Amino acid sequence: MRPSHISSANASADEGSSTSRRTLLRTAVAGTAAAGSVLALGSAFPASAAQPAPATGPRPTTPEQALRELAAGNRRWRTRRQEHPDESPSTRLRLTKGQSPFAIVLGCVDSRVPPELVFDQGLGDLLTVRSAGEVLDEAVLGSVAYGVLELAIPLVLVLGHQSCGAVGAAVHADETGERLPAHIQYLADQIRPSIDRSRHGEARVRATIDAHARSVRDRLAAEPDLARAVSAGKLAVAAARYDLHDQRVNTLG
Repeated sequence: MRPSHISSANASADEGSSTSRRTLLRTAVAGTAAAGSVLALGSAFPASAAQPAPATGPRPTTPEQALRELAAGNRRWRTRRQEHPDESPSTRLRLTKGQSPFAIVLGCVDSRVPPELVFDQGLGDLLTVRSAGEVLDEAVLGSVAYGVLELAIPLVLVLGHQSCGAVGAAVHADETGERLPAHIQYLADQIRPSIDRSRHGEARVRATIDAHARSVRDRLAAEPDLARAVSAGKLAVAAARYDLHDQRVNTLG
């Protein structure tokens, strides 16, 4: 299946009609989220300091809204119209009282794919969890579960990316039988079940990047606590790929 552009969920000028946007949301998102609360304003500074400004707008509280916000941010990023939102002194002051991120992004440690930049988001907007190749372990699972169960975040997005070194190393080790250094071998072992052996060369790596992101998405959605949240309509788990050449994020069905 050819992936749909995540940006089509936001901008009709960029990708097409409202029908295509609804189709994207149906394929990329499972379920809807219960309404969440916006952080109350508060002051940690002396009374003479400027008071924080109210939030600029409502935060996403459903998977559909969260996906549209990520789509809009990625479109700004790849068209070089970044807004660098939620960095102001008033936002920093507001965040001393708590956090209310609207999405969890589980991504790779690759320095070229920082989620806050890729989606043009700021302080308090995203709960980011990063491991090489988006590999799951107990710490990663616990971090994602914290965001869902404690912060009531309605969307988890597993973000793979073009030219992933962890996936490339796993494919190379599988093809050659070469043992990687101990901790890197652990990563390769976790990625190996997703290797697409029907492809060859770079096509195998590309296919494995997508297959692995889907696999991680499915594993997260099957975790009992997360599965209950999905069944209750409070959570969606989706997968996507970031392409380095054009900075576009594509959802994966």
